Amino acid sequence: MNKALRKAVIAGNWKMNKTRPEAKALIEDLKPLVANAACDVVICVPYTNLETALDLTKGTNIKVGAENCHWAASGAFTAEISAGMLTEMGVEYVIIGHSERRQYFGETDVTVNKRVRAALDAGMKVILCVGELLEQREQGITEEICGLQTKIALQGVTKEELKNIIIAYEPVWAIGTGKTATSDQANEVNGTIRSVVEKLYDKAAADALTVQYGGSMNAANAEELLGKEHVDGGLIGGASLKAPDFAAIVAAASK
Repeated sequence: MNKALRKAVIAGNWKMNKTRPEAKALIEDLKPLVANAACDVVICVPYTNLETALDLTKGTNIKVGAENCHWAASGAFTAEISAGMLTEMGVEYVIIGHSERRQYFGETDVTVNKRVRAALDAGMKVILCVGELLEQREQGITEEICGLQTKIALQGVTKEELKNIIIAYEPVWAIGTGKTATSDQANEVNGTIRSVVEKLYDKAAADALTVQYGGSMNAANAEELLGKEHVDGGLIGGASLKAPDFAAIVAAASK
């Protein structure tokens, strides 16, 4: 399997952080630090910061993403944002299926699939999150859970559309906890996800798919994680809120 076939992508997930002035300061700090990156750089910011981020990243190598979108194009869905609203602004990426959305806001494998479909139909690039709970890892069903989430999320997605999807393996027990999957654990599950995609599509599609690791990846452990065969980047939480830390991860991915 040729890792060189795949582009490394480092995406920051800011979550519910940063006012507009804070966002502006962070992006201005980040721009020179990642200007020469040899990987793709994405910042996924709160809806209120999208305009600021789009404005400040014009003409740079930093792409902008949202943290979610609804599955409907429009309608009576109070407080929701459609994929079309995002693309109309110029937003290119969207995170779908993050464990915090599943855990706190009742999103399911089925609604994740509907959101993926809506985002692709609107012409967006999707960062699709999958991952197991701690009890599921302890029960030895990590592969089954991640495989199931991947299969359901990709229902109705063509091989051609798969080119606009990145899958992020995010073990729920490692998000914001400071616990990290070992590089071997991350590589193993990412490899499992890739083999599921190979069965759904074919080897060429699986080989070309960017599979990120997310779950307390930071400046200290990024190089080891990113050195693994199946780890093609990271979806970065806390470390994406500090420009030097995020830039260090981008530098590790650029090697």
